[in-house]
Amino acid sequence: MSELPKLYGELASWFHLLSSPPDYAEEAEFARKLLVEASSTPPRTVLELGSGGGNNASHLKAHFQMTLVDLSEGMLDLSRALNPECEHLAGDMRDLRLGRLFDAVFVHDAVMYMATEDDLRQSIETAFIHCKPGGAALIMPDVVRETFVSLTTHGGHDGEGRSIRYIEWTFDPDPSDNTYTVDFAYLLREGNKPVRVVHDQHVFGIFPREVWLRLFREAGFDPRVVADPWDREVFVGRKF
Repeated sequence: MSELPKLYGELASWFHLLSSPPDYAEEAEFARKLLVEASSTPPRTVLELGSGGGNNASHLKAHFQMTLVDLSEGMLDLSRALNPECEHLAGDMRDLRLGRLFDAVFVHDAVMYMATEDDLRQSIETAFIHCKPGGAALIMPDVVRETFVSLTTHGGHDGEGRSIRYIEWTFDPDPSDNTYTVDFAYLLREGNKPVRVVHDQHVFGIFPREVWLRLFREAGFDPRVVADPWDREVFVGRKF
């Protein structure tokens, strides 16, 4: 990513109105169970790469000692306010090297910003390097190539003195390459001021299932594919 999307820069303060932390409780619990099941011993310390506004960590921190890493300072500021008991570090999942090991490594949908196979390889290698032997890495992409469909969704929440509504349009302009686009139209209301409209495009990577498994194996994990309750395929690997 040469430039962060507006949602993680100038619009970062709106993030929790677009993506509310309480909405992540069920997904975080699924991730917790999978990390525990995949690890040789119950994990205590967890490194989350691409932690964003800390939505998942707001639930996982009750079970693990969380270290949260993200590229966006705006996201880290939001997460620090939401999760003051967690360690927060600025970093890129492709080249982060903390010089320490964790019982498990977790990557949620931030992995979608890995737009090339080399980006994805580097992020999985980062997970492996920071994972203890016997520990597990869980990476949860939104889609793999085999499950991709174009779709449109909408949502938003109200806050104190301001509200957001959005339309999200997922589209693959070139099915022969490894990327697709997600366009957001944000409608931002502050008090009684006129509604402001902002367009924000996100470019996501998309790879076949076997590429994911191969990259996990090449990094040194013993991987498997797990179907989650939302009909997505996620990848979990144990480090031996």
